Amino acid sequence: MKNRLIVIGGSAGSLQPLFQIIETLEPGFPFPLLLVLHRQSNNESALVELLATKTQLIPREIEEKDSIQPGYIYICPADYHVLIEDNESFSLDSSEKVHHSRPSLDVVFSSAADIYKERLVGIILSGANRDGASGLLEIKEKGGVTIVQDIKEAQVDYMPQQALEIAMPEHTLPAVQIGKLLNHLAR
Repeated sequence: MKNRLIVIGGSAGSLQPLFQIIETLEPGFPFPLLLVLHRQSNNESALVELLATKTQLIPREIEEKDSIQPGYIYICPADYHVLIEDNESFSLDSSEKVHHSRPSLDVVFSSAADIYKERLVGIILSGANRDGASGLLEIKEKGGVTIVQDIKEAQVDYMPQQALEIAMPEHTLPAVQIGKLLNHLAR
């Protein structure tokens, strides 16, 4: 079976649960992660450096035509939508913002769902707008696994709440349990 892709999206309050998830992943975790975070463009290298201290996976900012490979945490660059091509490589797009966001979780989730279908895992963490809810529904409709951070744990619960209402995900879990579920899926 071809590799899965894990796509994690979030906004305000999503860094702490993201760190909890990746710190929970077992050594040799086999699937690439794609992070779609609403953030300022001036803190790109800081995020790569922070992630590198938390995991054995290799964090890197996506560049045009990068091929998706196991062992990496790919980070969507600020101010670009990221699309996934048929050959499982990335394409950067600077079209209109969606939900006031670029990168938009909805855009990335939808593009990933088209390519990965049932091999995709979509995760929504803490955040302050509804970006990602429709994309998570697309992942679910195409057979992927859908996960939302428990709203009782989310620092900002609006984004996960919208995802719960619109996508009705299979799993609603605290961050550490999300990491444990990903380990289970990797076995």
